[in-house]
Amino acid sequence: MRRRGRVIVGAVGDHRAEVVKVVSETFRLDPAEIEFDAPLEELGIDSKGRIKLLSALEIYHDVSIDLGQLDRFTDIGSVAEVLAEALGGNAGGSDERR
Repeated sequence: MRRRGRVIVGAVGDHRAEVVKVVSETFRLDPAEIEFDAPLEELGIDSKGRIKLLSALEIYHDVSIDLGQLDRFTDIGSVAEVLAEALGGNAGGSDERR
């Protein structure tokens, strides 16, 4: 069923699975249809949707993600990187406030 959703590689890979879960729940998408490298626009997530996604991730994971990181929200993998940085707190180039 979850052909790509089950592929986990290191810390970012773990977060990709979490991002897929949040995206599927927030935008009512089938997680099996979400590919890690597909542009968010192909999933129907536009600029307003990215804000909604950022907010959902903050609530789901109880973290704060700077709005300036929205430019990095291009696909599931890049969103997972931002999430990993927010959760880790030691992000290179991140403006994260904890």
